[in-house]
Amino acid sequence: MRNAERVTFGGSGLDRAAGLRKDAVAVAALLEAGTVLPVWRGKPLLESGDRLGWVPHGSPVLSGGSAPVFLGLDDGVARFACDISHWSPEAGAAGVEQGFLDTSEQRHPALADRFSFLELRGVMSALTPRDAELAATAKALLQWHRSHGFCAACGAASRMEAAGWQRACPACGAQHFPRTDPVVIMLVTKGNRLLVGRNANWPEGMYSLLAGFVEPGETIEAAVRREVAEETGVQVGPVRYLASQPWPFPASLMIGCAGEALSDEIRLDPEELEDACWVTREDMVAAMAGRHPRIRPARRGAIAHYLIANWLADSLE
Repeated sequence: MRNAERVTFGGSGLDRAAGLRKDAVAVAALLEAGTVLPVWRGKPLLESGDRLGWVPHGSPVLSGGSAPVFLGLDDGVARFACDISHWSPEAGAAGVEQGFLDTSEQRHPALADRFSFLELRGVMSALTPRDAELAATAKALLQWHRSHGFCAACGAASRMEAAGWQRACPACGAQHFPRTDPVVIMLVTKGNRLLVGRNANWPEGMYSLLAGFVEPGETIEAAVRREVAEETGVQVGPVRYLASQPWPFPASLMIGCAGEALSDEIRLDPEELEDACWVTREDMVAAMAGRHPRIRPARRGAIAHYLIANWLADSLE
């Protein structure tokens, strides 16, 4: 697919400097000279709402936070991230909202008002490719540490190693590494029509491409066919890869594929989807422009929006 790596969170060319991760002396020196991204309960610090908010090592914002994890070298500048989820906003500050998208903002008293913690999904399309990749890496890596504090082999508390890219069990010696879950997301077409569906928890009118986790022992192509058949009853024939997107909500790799439908009758699985339908190219153009009376497209920045836009522009090849 042309321009496949222009999808949000991908293609910035970040130097992850993996060879430095186990050199504790080098990493310590990089931390002293570099900058740190505070992340509060999965929300990165933003400056003026459209760029990451970096602070120096030793900033009071990081007090009591996790050990910094090394993200890489950003044009020679060492970048780290720190989980400060223990911090509680001041009384009266906006709390965390529940729902599809958390639109609340939290401001730390040690920082100027232009800095705030924001939900990444709400700002991802406004970030530069480099900031987006750094934010996605930080969010996914810190979330992994928060949810994998104990050894899966023996149950003992594990510890962070390799500048945050590994956990080690002091009891049994097992080594654990960050996991990423593969998810297929499908641009399924039949002639001039595109198959879309909606989850009951999504905003009213929002429709997107079908998606699902790849199961053990399953190829990407088989996962595409199985998920579409399970959710809608539509049978899919030829499948081809288009593009991928790191998706740190919490830690997936979205594998975008194109599939040619062999049937068009929809038999909905209500446990998976609230609705599914075929949409013509003309109707999808209207939906992407915000002019369709019923259908709203996937959020800008998501790979679903990216794939649909490229399908409409006839730039999938």
